Amino acid sequence: MNGAAYIFWIIFVIPLIAFLVWLVRQDKSKGRIGLAVVIGLVVMVIIYMYFKHMFAPYTKVYDF
Repeated sequence: MNGAAYIFWIIFVIPLIAFLVWLVRQDKSKGRIGLAVVIGLVVMVIIYMYFKHMFAPYTKVYDF
């Protein structure tokens, strides 16, 4: 991994995991809110990837 990947993990991934752990521990109904947040995030990422054409089999890496 390069420096940008470490910065991404430090700024986005670790706080997201900490927030989800905190959210699940606060939820008294067996973690349903945390599960809903995770499902919502996954759906939003899939929609984003679809609109950015990331599922195309042959995408251009560089657009000059």
